[in-house]
Amino acid sequence: MGVTLGVVVLTMGNRPAELTALLASVRAQEGGDSGVRTVVLGQGVKLPELPEWVDAVELPENLGIPGGRNAGVERLRELGGTDVLVVLDDDGLLPRTDTFRLIREAFEQDSELGIVSFRIADETGFTQRRHVPRFGASDPLRSGPVTTFLGGGHAIRMGVIDRVGLFPAEFFYAHEETDFAWRALDAGRRIDYRADLVLQHPRTDPARHAAYFRMTARNRVWLAKRHLPAPLVPVYLTSWALYTLARRPPLTGLKAWWSGFFEGVRVPCPPRRPMRWSTVWRMTRLGRPPVI
Repeated sequence: MGVTLGVVVLTMGNRPAELTALLASVRAQEGGDSGVRTVVLGQGVKLPELPEWVDAVELPENLGIPGGRNAGVERLRELGGTDVLVVLDDDGLLPRTDTFRLIREAFEQDSELGIVSFRIADETGFTQRRHVPRFGASDPLRSGPVTTFLGGGHAIRMGVIDRVGLFPAEFFYAHEETDFAWRALDAGRRIDYRADLVLQHPRTDPARHAAYFRMTARNRVWLAKRHLPAPLVPVYLTSWALYTLARRPPLTGLKAWWSGFFEGVRVPCPPRRPMRWSTVWRMTRLGRPPVI
């Protein structure tokens, strides 16, 4: 029968037109009218009227991005028959109709492939630098193995979730993908960035969210405490502090960043399962050692 896909979309209910367009692009995929489970989860909101082929779930509260994705995974498990989870932003769009076919082929052809990261581009085709999961100036049109993936559009083999666990719900927002990616890499799975798998998405600034600075800092600390070998923890956190200062954020943002940093130091976020040194070396060979 081949690889079966299950789609998860989270929404706060404030983008009904964009959600409708996204679902239309999901339905327009080659084979999209059969064998693809699509789950839309309202994060503590009432969902708009959705097509009958969509499984609508209204969560009682906003669980955050990782918590909402976890709820989507559990719903797909209840429905059964999903080999690969596909996560899409509710204000995204699949401009090509062969995306699902390419995902199926990728996972069918390589049993070691655990995660595929989409290329996120705006309506002009431009991809922001922060949306290329490689270190340094990098060509967004170049596909290849990477050490993390993009939250707005990605696909994960369900067997990898069974092996390494769900997204870290405690993070709520920011860096939950990196936490999952590091666990997948440590389990021996590969992550590929695919420039031909495109999610069209409006160009945005992540700092538009009020909690951006605090949560990114807190979750960076939790990420290091959870997964890095002890000698690398201070190196990683120092490099990120210097990087943040070099970017010269606004004073209010910097204060929120330091508040989140010390919150991460003070508040535990178990479990601690340091990655193997062989994984550190593997990430280094891929161009992104876990100290930068």
